[in-house]
Amino acid sequence: MRDVGQTQLYTGSAEEYFSDLDPGFPYLAHRVRVDQFPVPWHWHRSVELFYIQEGALEYFTPKGRLLFPAGSGGMVNSNVLHRTQPTGEGPTVTLLHIFDPSLLAGSQGGRVERRYILPITARPEVELIPLFPGKARQDSLLEGVRAVFSLDPGSFGYELRLREALAAIWLGLLELVAPAAGEQKGPKDNDKLKTMMVYVHEHYGEKLSVGEIAAAGFLSERECYRLFRSCLRLTPMAYVQSCRLQAACRMLALGEEPVTQVALACGLGSPSYLGTLLRRELGCTPRQYRRNWQDIEKNRRENGGFSGTDTV
Repeated sequence: MRDVGQTQLYTGSAEEYFSDLDPGFPYLAHRVRVDQFPVPWHWHRSVELFYIQEGALEYFTPKGRLLFPAGSGGMVNSNVLHRTQPTGEGPTVTLLHIFDPSLLAGSQGGRVERRYILPITARPEVELIPLFPGKARQDSLLEGVRAVFSLDPGSFGYELRLREALAAIWLGLLELVAPAAGEQKGPKDNDKLKTMMVYVHEHYGEKLSVGEIAAAGFLSERECYRLFRSCLRLTPMAYVQSCRLQAACRMLALGEEPVTQVALACGLGSPSYLGTLLRRELGCTPRQYRRNWQDIEKNRRENGGFSGTDTV
């Protein structure tokens, strides 16, 4: 299991990039401290099994939001837009299993994929499957999610034991969602929204208007507003601002550029405006944010633990 820091997205996209995901065995185990950096709206083909080890974390999807206290968990489905936000003070730590559905599906189009994988991944209404303690079936699944982290990656047969454990969890999740046939969200809406999000990630350093964002999705400005508000609960320009702040945080954490240069490169205009956003969102100045991450990296090198420069 690896400790990680900031979220990394594909260049010009809001799709998350996992630099060390091996196509031959597409699985990662991560321990993430999420209270020290903003997590933007993003998606990934891999599914995300999570367990809240410490603190409390809100998960946001186009359908709404759910609060997960310590001891709870769940699964974010493949290609679902989502973001997280810690609540309260103190550390918020989550354990993640990130894996491509093909790890369990086997051959594409085969019986296992058709009967067990696609009934979850091909259902756009299944965005997030929550697991809370206190219910026998969910307690068992939470224990399974947590127990997988105790497997020794260096032991003989690790890959087979891991896949067997994940398959058991997956079957339990399928049993939870199979009886409920929720209202489906139009996949075309999601595709158009993602297209506009990609456009924002390609141009956030420039001057942007709602009209330009809407044109990227071949929509009217009114439809553009509707999609952003209904799915992300943000206006298009508020989303642009969140992307700019995420980019600025990454530059501050990983580089030595002056704060003025960071603000200009990310489309924020001035260091004072960047400072206002950081104080409002994270309670610190740009220089304090940079110093905090440098301290985290120094402590990691000296004592082990979380890395401010490692990326998901």
